[in-house]
Amino acid sequence: MDFTFTDAQQAAAEAARGVFADVAPDGGVPSPALGVEPVAPDIDRELWQRLAKSDLLGIALAESHGGAGLDEIAWCLVLRESARVLARVPLLETGAAALAVQVFGTDELRRRLLPEVAAGRLLLGVAAHGRSGHEPADEAVTALPVAGGWTLTGEQTGVAWAPVTDLVLVPARGPEGTVLLLVDPRGAGVTLERQVSTNGELAGRLVFEGAVVESSWQLGPVSADGANWRAVRAWLIVGVAALCLGLGEAALKLTSTYASKREQFGHPIATFQAVAVQSADRYIDLRAMEVTLWQAAWRVAHGVDLADRMPLDADLATAKIWSAEGVRAVASTAQHLHGGIGADLDYPLHRYHAWAKHLELLLGPAAAFEQELGDLLAEHQLP
Repeated sequence: MDFTFTDAQQAAAEAARGVFADVAPDGGVPSPALGVEPVAPDIDRELWQRLAKSDLLGIALAESHGGAGLDEIAWCLVLRESARVLARVPLLETGAAALAVQVFGTDELRRRLLPEVAAGRLLLGVAAHGRSGHEPADEAVTALPVAGGWTLTGEQTGVAWAPVTDLVLVPARGPEGTVLLLVDPRGAGVTLERQVSTNGELAGRLVFEGAVVESSWQLGPVSADGANWRAVRAWLIVGVAALCLGLGEAALKLTSTYASKREQFGHPIATFQAVAVQSADRYIDLRAMEVTLWQAAWRVAHGVDLADRMPLDADLATAKIWSAEGVRAVASTAQHLHGGIGADLDYPLHRYHAWAKHLELLLGPAAAFEQELGDLLAEHQLP
């Protein structure tokens, strides 16, 4: 494995840094700590269009569909940059759903949807949390075949940006396996209940009561082993890990700057051993988050699943464990070393803390993936 980024991947990261250079972590919206209402009724549409004009929304989509023709690694590099400034845009959800359309969708769906995604005119979401956030997403909704399509019954919670999303990718359990469907969250038979995520952004609960989805909106065949949904879940996992890494790096940098200027007993607190040791521990966490992210992303992008290695799911679980625990530790240490100013609503750190908690639990907590990794280690004996 060679984790050196290609020139094209580095150019994507540089372009993303340029777009996000003047984006403030507060996003021009109120603090999520001020109430129970969403911080805003919509995503940052102006930023979304700037990303589209920079060819970053379709970074991992084929050039024939209006994309940049790069891969999941380039997409993760863009996500990493977005998290540094807490960008209020659905890069993760729209990116993962668009990849699903590209890999599993019909030629007609690709022609209809992917250029619209790349141009910033279509928002896609993913229902990834089941009914409670602790249930497999592909078991929360039942799909029964009807003439020309499927009828859906069940519910999905915590669907990011659902109230402003055009289509949501929903995994459902059919009689013969998992089926992936693109669903209008405001269509007949679908009830959309507004929710608010931990970071103060819009989310939604989707309740399906006999909603009919035409087969033309199906992505790929029915999968008896759930391989289609596992592929989408893999994109989401590496995407979340990239977001955690970018957020953690920004929070540690904010802490380093503060500790270098804040003085106690006539010296910057950064010179105190206890402060230096805690900062060093968090730096180590970030480097571990980084290496596990890129190993998983490399295997996802290149389709590597060798017989003499642990399955891809093991690397995905490892990346999710490190990202969840790492971003929590970085955010907690940053708050501790900042003291009282860390809770000041005019200072950005509390926003990073809220987003860190949101990302930590996205797709499930570290403990769930530790159990998954343990099962994989018990099942696959390495030579």
